[in-house]
Amino acid sequence: MADKVGTLLLFGATGDLSRRMLLPSLYGLDADGLLPAALRITGTARTELDDESFRAKARQALEQFLPAGTFDNAVAERLLARLSYVPLDITDPAAFGRLAEAVGDPAQGVAIFLSTAPSLFKPTIDGLAAAGLARPTVRMALEKPLGSDLASSREINDSVASAFPEERTFRIDHYLGKETVQNLLALRFANSLLEPLWNSAHIDHVRISVSETVGVEGRFDYYDGAGALRDMVQNHMLQLLALVAMEPPTAFDATAVRDEKVKVLRSLRPLTGADSVIGQYVEGTIDADSVPGYAAELGRESDTETFVALKVHVDNWRWSGVPFYLSTGKRLQARGTEIFIQFREVPHSIFAARGATAKPNKLIIGLQPEETIRLLMMAKTPGLDRDGVRLRELPLDLGLANAFTEYRRRIAYERLLLDLIEGDPTLFVRRDEVEAQWAWIDQIRAGWADAGLTPVPYAAGSWGPADAFKVP
Repeated sequence: MADKVGTLLLFGATGDLSRRMLLPSLYGLDADGLLPAALRITGTARTELDDESFRAKARQALEQFLPAGTFDNAVAERLLARLSYVPLDITDPAAFGRLAEAVGDPAQGVAIFLSTAPSLFKPTIDGLAAAGLARPTVRMALEKPLGSDLASSREINDSVASAFPEERTFRIDHYLGKETVQNLLALRFANSLLEPLWNSAHIDHVRISVSETVGVEGRFDYYDGAGALRDMVQNHMLQLLALVAMEPPTAFDATAVRDEKVKVLRSLRPLTGADSVIGQYVEGTIDADSVPGYAAELGRESDTETFVALKVHVDNWRWSGVPFYLSTGKRLQARGTEIFIQFREVPHSIFAARGATAKPNKLIIGLQPEETIRLLMMAKTPGLDRDGVRLRELPLDLGLANAFTEYRRRIAYERLLLDLIEGDPTLFVRRDEVEAQWAWIDQIRAGWADAGLTPVPYAAGSWGPADAFKVP
């Protein structure tokens, strides 16, 4: 693990991500004594503020977005004392000199968290390099989107690599900071019960679903050019698939884990048109409230998909013949993120002649709204069985919030920010992973274009297009 840094530099420090996630995450780390005692945090954005005004905005964000009952004035004051602010116009090269002066000697170690529009990556990197903020003691974290296709992703990565080599580049996928996602590795590789069954001989299919009840929520400038495939599947969902499907790494370290993930991503079979369904929400009802359709919210017609369902195959020895069903959409009936693994049926049911049906076992890993692990098993119901044996599916539940009541539930960015400060890249995404993801996504989009595939309408508050349920 690399040395801890002395300064954390936050780009976009006045934005929504900073207010909702980054500042509350830093508060949580400071409250637990996990931040280096001498760590300074410098915020920067276009907004003209001085240090005190920024601290006032940061306090307001903490009071608004920390979980109820967790705000402590002494902890907040300790965190706020670390904060300073430098206004920055990224298009003004001279402004980076003032930023470097505020950061101070980079030899003490600097971690940069960069959350800007993709078009600003190159001028930002160039400005940082010209101002002396790209030295070997400086590491760079990049928030998505990292391009809109393979070509633009490579362009961004080349710009970053010109100043920050791969070992000092930390690409963020905040799903990897979620406790349940990390628990997936423990579930697989710390339990001898499951890993021998984790293959095509015992698993029938896997479903990974991300459903949202919200619409685009003011992100139309970005979302209408991206759609569900690039916004959710390209990053979060493919990372989840890679963790489910990867081979056991030789160690829990950055190189070994990411080596195995990229093997999965390179094994993804090119999709045919029959293996995907796309949709766009129209007017409907969610929680008894009428909501407009996507085109009405956008103010014009659009072919952007707000729902996508894919039937995916991983062409390797372990997963031959096992379909992975990926689905995600906006304005759906309920919010949830889930990994559903269905095992194969027993090869011969000894209870069939007695009128009983044995359902296949299922493992369900819930990421949100609650973090849970549930294993569905078959059990005999009580009775004398005069009318036949009766079997019932029973859950073995591990609700992480209940199982670990002595631990506070953390924001995903807490883990990622701490790993960035300490220099551990294990839960960050390597360049070859990103490019393997984009290569596969680009092939899907090209296939849609060739087939003239356009989104089918689905009512807001439904589970998406009816055809999506026919993908299996």
